[in-house]
Amino acid sequence: MSKSKFFTGQPVFNQLLSLIPRSLFNPLVRKYNADRYCKKYRSYEHLVTMLYCCFHQCTSLREVITGMQASSLRLSHLGLLSTPRRSTLSDANERRSADLFQDLYHALYGRYYGHLPDSVGSKKLIDKLIIIDSTIISLFSTVMQSTGSFGLNGKKKGGIKANVVVRAAHNLPCFVRLSEGKRSDKKFLSEVALPKGSIVVIDKGYNSYKHFLQWSLAGISWVTRLNRASVYHIVSSRSVSERQQQAGVLSDHEIQLGNPATALKTPLQKARLIFYCDAVSKQTFEFITNNFIYSASTIADLYKKRWQIELLFKRVKQNFQVNYFLGDNENAIKIQVWCTLIADLLLKIVKDKADRKRRWSMANLSALVRLHLGTYIKLFDFLAEPDKALLNYVDPVDKIQLEIFPLKSRGG
Repeated sequence: MSKSKFFTGQPVFNQLLSLIPRSLFNPLVRKYNADRYCKKYRSYEHLVTMLYCCFHQCTSLREVITGMQASSLRLSHLGLLSTPRRSTLSDANERRSADLFQDLYHALYGRYYGHLPDSVGSKKLIDKLIIIDSTIISLFSTVMQSTGSFGLNGKKKGGIKANVVVRAAHNLPCFVRLSEGKRSDKKFLSEVALPKGSIVVIDKGYNSYKHFLQWSLAGISWVTRLNRASVYHIVSSRSVSERQQQAGVLSDHEIQLGNPATALKTPLQKARLIFYCDAVSKQTFEFITNNFIYSASTIADLYKKRWQIELLFKRVKQNFQVNYFLGDNENAIKIQVWCTLIADLLLKIVKDKADRKRRWSMANLSALVRLHLGTYIKLFDFLAEPDKALLNYVDPVDKIQLEIFPLKSRGG
């Protein structure tokens, strides 16, 4: 086999795992005593197994274990001495704390994309924009209670809710909390710390006058839709230019937001109410915000960018398997969701690097990595020139086997 710059001594999976430094992972293991009473199957082996499950979209314990057994000759590169038993993996998913994987995700995000700064000094709107929303993943058991009506049998499927904070500039969750599907979205806002100067776009399901007031006092702009139950009083109307009218703005008002009857508990706050008509759907929307600087059409455009988080949810659910879970307990479900988010984060890191030479969609990248997870090839060189990379490829594992057991010649 001729030498080529594409070939390497490590499979693609190991190159992805190299993005998770042990210096970052080991302190978290010690923090949660995750390896306590574990003789063989330690936290790192558990992480590798679950990432294998996510990348290969496995739907059962048997698929994970038999798939890894088929690649047993490559396990040494992954830091594994042997494949676990199904019962071993099942027990680890039930007993090892999901908080370990939660902290690992946030630590990896902070390493490669930075944590939320104390203040946002950039003048670009995309750098200031933060989107908050939630999505529910349906479960086939009642282990976590969900929303919705009960079935004919008097039972209701469970659901795990992911409340997500996304920095629009990165299109990645920078802060995530997993909970039961029935938990109110408003409770999540108390856990979110946002930098001064941010622009927060939220769905009307998150509307909370208490948090709106806190954000206004902290110098944070917020944009949302008017809830039907909202109480407000129009103070004055702002002029709408002809250009704004052509952009779809119907009217612009200054309002007092809040109920005067409960003003002692939650003070009234000054806000802005914008009526906007979408040019395509001809549907009218009512936006409220505490920002009096941006034009009404800009406020409407900011809320439109909230759709970006819906595309993020779609990306994760399409590129990874989140319909079947390896365990029917809350801890196992959370571990699998966190490992799915870690796998998506690793692919996003690879995509951002690879886009410097050739642009890839996340769907194509995910499929390519899944197919070549055990291939011994330099990942970034492969993504730069995928058509040429595998022309002279010979699997090193198969080559070793042929050298040990050579084929007999025809005349032998």
